[in-house]
Amino acid sequence: MKRFYTAVAIVLLLAAGAQVKAENSSTRLNVFVSILPQKYFVKQIAGNHADIRTMVSPGAHPATYEPSASHMAALAECDIYFAVGVPFEQAWMKKIRGANPGIKVVYTDNWIEKQPIDRTSDSLHSHGGGDPHIWLSPPLVMVQARHILTALIKADPKHAQIYKSGYNEFIAELAELDTELHDFFPPEKDPKEFIVLHPSWGYFADAYGLKQTAVEAEGKSPKAGKIRKLIELARLKGIKTVLVQPQISGRTAEMIARAIDGTTVTADPLAEDWRKNLLEVARKISRAAR
Repeated sequence: MKRFYTAVAIVLLLAAGAQVKAENSSTRLNVFVSILPQKYFVKQIAGNHADIRTMVSPGAHPATYEPSASHMAALAECDIYFAVGVPFEQAWMKKIRGANPGIKVVYTDNWIEKQPIDRTSDSLHSHGGGDPHIWLSPPLVMVQARHILTALIKADPKHAQIYKSGYNEFIAELAELDTELHDFFPPEKDPKEFIVLHPSWGYFADAYGLKQTAVEAEGKSPKAGKIRKLIELARLKGIKTVLVQPQISGRTAEMIARAIDGTTVTADPLAEDWRKNLLEVARKISRAAR
C-alpha cells in the first residue's frame, strides 16, 4: 500500500510539473531573429521569458539564405521578429508578414547610419543600402538593445521590470566589453590595417581605430589586379595574416596568404556566443594588424 501511495504521489508531482511547464511555455513570447548574435542580445534582455528561434542556421550565410518551410510555418505563431538589416530580410519580409499578418517586425538597425561596406567608397549600393554588420560593434549593439527592450515591454508589459533589469545588465556588459576591446587597440596616429576575405568587420574597425581591407568586393572574388595590390600591400606593411570566415570559401585568401608567406585565421561574424567571439576575434586582429 505504501508503494501505491508513493507511486500516486510521483504521478501527481509529474503532472503538476508538466502543467506548470506548459503554463510557463504559453506565457513566454515567441520570438524570431535573423542571425545567431541577435539571439544572444534578446536572451540577455528577455531571459527565460522568450522562446527565441533563429532564421539563419550555423554555417549558412545571410546574403544567400532562404527560409525553410519549417521556419515559415513557425513564423505563423511568432509574436515578434527582430530584423537587423541583412540581405535576405529585404527579399523575404513580405512573405514573412504574409505567414503571420499580426507579427510585429522590429528593425533593430533603426537610428543607425549605415556606412559603405567599402569604406574607401561613398556608395551605399552594396548589400542593399550599406554595410549590414552592425552587430559587430558594441556601441551600435547598445542602440539595437534599446529597440529590443521597447518591443518586449510593448508585447509583454507585465514582465516590463524583468526586461528593464536584463537590459540594464546587458548595457553594463556592453560598456565593459567596449573597454576591454579598446585595451587591445591603443590609439595610434595611423590606424593599424588588417586584411579580411569578406568585409564584415568595418564597424568593428570604426569603433576601435582600425582599417579593414577586404579581398572580396560586393560578394565577388577579386580580379588579378586587385590580388596583386593586396599582396603588395601586405608585403609593404608586414601583414602575415588574412582573416577568413567559415560561411565563405577561403581559396583566394589562402592564395594571398601563400604569396606573403603568411596564414589564414578564422574570424566568424555570426558566432552565437557573441561576447566571447568578439574578444577572440579582437585578439586575432590585434596580432594580424600592422
